[in-house]
Amino acid sequence: MARIHIELPEQFPFSTEITLYLSHMNYGGHLDNALLLTVVSEARARFFQALGYSELNVEGVGIIVADAALQYRSEAFHGEVMVVRMGAADFGRKGCDLLWCMNERASQREVARGKTGIVFFDYATRQSALVPPAFGERLDALGAGGLVA
Repeated sequence: MARIHIELPEQFPFSTEITLYLSHMNYGGHLDNALLLTVVSEARARFFQALGYSELNVEGVGIIVADAALQYRSEAFHGEVMVVRMGAADFGRKGCDLLWCMNERASQREVARGKTGIVFFDYATRQSALVPPAFGERLDALGAGGLVA
């Protein structure tokens, strides 16, 4: 069976730290596979906030998640602090991919990596929307400096 393979950029414009709670753990005592996406969702919300947006208002339109792919690399445990790095790539007319990588802060071991495909969406008309040009410009302006939240 072929496995998902996700290529990551060398640098990410954004990074945030998220502590894993007991509610993130499963019966095996490690990060639950479904709850990994809740950690990534929190990081995505912080990414947009650091850019001066919310997921409901990026230059007047929101976003919706179109797809997601991820690779688990190692276990993660209650109380560990995850460093989630994120950036945007593969822009199309109406969306892009958010690439991310999650490492445990103290050991730097990679826990997971993935991509979330987003589509810009006008919630008033319930229609997809074009990528706001200012969104891409704001990302380009970050360069290697990046944002930390």
